[in-house]
Amino acid sequence: MKLQVAEASLPTKYYGRFRIFIFKTPDGKEHAALVLGDVKGKKDVLTRLHSECLTGDVFHSLRCDCGEQLEKALKQIRKHGEGVLLYLRQEGRGIGLFNKIRAYKLQEQGMDTVEANVHLGFGGDMRNYEEAAAILKYLGVRSVVLITNNPQKIQGLRKEGIPAKRLPSKVKSHKLNRGYLATKKKKMGHLI
Repeated sequence: MKLQVAEASLPTKYYGRFRIFIFKTPDGKEHAALVLGDVKGKKDVLTRLHSECLTGDVFHSLRCDCGEQLEKALKQIRKHGEGVLLYLRQEGRGIGLFNKIRAYKLQEQGMDTVEANVHLGFGGDMRNYEEAAAILKYLGVRSVVLITNNPQKIQGLRKEGIPAKRLPSKVKSHKLNRGYLATKKKKMGHLI
């Protein structure tokens, strides 16, 4: 996979000074990699594959656990002293922001997240991890310890030749995200 790359230093308010890499894929998507420390040629690099979630990451929506997982992963990487956070442009499990908000409306009418996506004509999860693996290879990462509850992410990386172990991503359940988390566990096989 051919990737165009831009790179710069990115000092952050809470998480330290990262190198930011932007990868432009042939289909025009732009993914970000925040890299702390020297990960080139290393094994078992602490890594988070984070799919874009405007509502959770930026607006701190209580419907999901995305923003909380993003913040916790950045803190873990900072505490560890090195690692990679890939911010993947796969909003709404790959259906895009417009359709994600349409799915939210269906959820307000009683559907769960998987049912809403399927009702709109999509699969429950449309993401793939080929581009994530290509980015990790570009960065020289030989294997990862993936901060995740999603076994599909681990399988996706392994399928693309990146050995992956799992580190659970623990988030708090509350009344507004309890159904969402239960659906992820029951219908999507998340290890919550």
